Parts: sequence; C-alpha cells; structure tokens
Amino acid sequence: MTFALLAATSRADPERETCRNCRFPFGWPTPSRHAKSTGPSQVGAELMIELQDVTQHYGLRPVLKQINLRVETGELAALVGPNGMGKSTLLGVMAGILSPQRGRVMVRGLERKSSVEGELDIRRMSVFLPDRPWLPKNRTGREYLTAVGRLYGVPGDELMDHIDRLLQVFELAREGDWPIRSYSAGQQKKMALSAALVTRAPILLLDEPFSGGLDPSGILALKHILRRRVEKEDATVVMTTPVPEILEELADRIAIIRQGEIVAFDTPAGLRRTSQCNGGLDEVMARLMHPKTLENLERYFAEEPQ
Repeated sequence: MTFALLAATSRADPERETCRNCRFPFGWPTPSRHAKSTGPSQVGAELMIELQDVTQHYGLRPVLKQINLRVETGELAALVGPNGMGKSTLLGVMAGILSPQRGRVMVRGLERKSSVEGELDIRRMSVFLPDRPWLPKNRTGREYLTAVGRLYGVPGDELMDHIDRLLQVFELAREGDWPIRSYSAGQQKKMALSAALVTRAPILLLDEPFSGGLDPSGILALKHILRRRVEKEDATVVMTTPVPEILEELADRIAIIRQGEIVAFDTPAGLRRTSQCNGGLDEVMARLMHPKTLENLERYFAEEPQ
C-alpha cells in the first residue's frame, strides 16, 4: 500500500480516514478546536524520538525485536540494513503508520497513539515521507505545496516565498504550474520532497529520500537543505538510504539493523572502531550487516580457475 505524506496530505475526502473521536481526516493537522497547535518555535531543545522495547510482527514473523533507540534534537540519524530487515517498518513505527505489538514510541515526551490530542500534537510537529508517496496528479505542483503548507499553518507570505525557493532549488520553477501528472518520476520525487520541506516541521522522517530518480542536482540540493535544517534550526531527521557516500557526508549517527535488531548505533567513526575497519563506510557497513560477505568473497576468488 502506498501511503500519502503523513500529516500533510490525505486523499482529500473528509468522509475517509477519520479518527473515531472526531470527524477530521486522520493524518491531517486539525483546527484549533481540538488542541493548541505546537509549532517549531515551541518545541525547543527537548524534542527527541525514543523507542522503548518496540516489537513488530507481520503475522508470525518478527520484523523488529525489542528495539530501543533514541534520536536527539538537532541530529540526523540514518537507518540502514539489508533488504527486508525492518528499516522501513521501523520508520513507519516512528511515524505512527504502524502500531507495534509491544513497546512504546515517544516523541518529545508524548506517546504515540496514547490519546487523540497527543497524537495530533505529534503530527503537527512531524512529517513522514514514504518512498512512494501519493501525489494529487491533477493538481499543479504549486497548488499542492500551497495546500500542504496551509495544513501546517505556515503564514501566507512566508509560504509563498518558500514555495518559490523550493521550486527554484529543485529546478521546477516552470513545471510548478503544470499538473503533477505531467512530471517525470524524478520531478515527482522532487515535488514530494518539497512538500515535506515546505511544512517547516521540526521532525522529518524520510524513507529513501535520495532514491526514486533524483538527479545529481536534486541530490546536492537535498543534502545541503537537510544539513542546514539540522545545524541551523535544530531539526531532527531520521532517514533510510542504502548509499554509504551520502551517509558519510550527512549522518551524525547510523543505526545498523540486522535480523530485526539494532546491532550498532554510532557515528561513522564509532562504527569503524566497532567493525575494526578503517576503510570506506561501504566496507564498514558490509562487515556489520553482512559479516560473512568478505569471507565469501575470498572463497569466491580463491576457487576461481587459474
């Protein structure tokens, strides 16, 4: 199932996806009648994400096993691991898309799904971008970004200015007034990223933000924007990506997930010490994620006919 941009978009049908206690689409920020909005200026240095003994099953198969993880304010953390080992599941649990069978997810001291008011407060301060987000194909990019920004309560003048700058930096200034259905795959990826960024949310949960046909200019722009959000605005970013070079440049800490467990969560330098490898981050990650890979490679080349 492809999810929409959590807390920023829905399928625009007020009769769908509503929470039990109100008639407002679940996943949208709500009007003030529900609770006072918590904007970026109010969250401060206490902002963090904490997972406590989180276990997640798909049927009888455990995907996450007693995960304990803490991501601090102003930190860019990356989740990496072999395919099918729980990276996207873990990010989905953080985002509230999935409810763990056991354990708790805390965001700035609020427990996810513990109450409607608490959950709405979390959604106002966070944005989740899945790897294949839903986009309103018949709307223009500018219309979409305007709707997302308004849902997050971004002031009008600030919103219009930010939209113009996002379209410019992602080379969509002309295409911004075209229907999204006319965009290439890479342009749609840039538009989805722009929607996450236009919210000004202090927590960004991004699944494979550098994949999906993003071109070199888009990769460069996104790297600089995320780094600036973290360093200048104390934003908290959690993302998944399989590209070691990007992690080396961006990540403050990297969580290595193997068989549903976190086997390491450290800085790139710390991971090198743990793996006893001073090589590139790709080799370090291979040692931690696939401990038999190098051994298998040596056997492969040793058995090669001379």
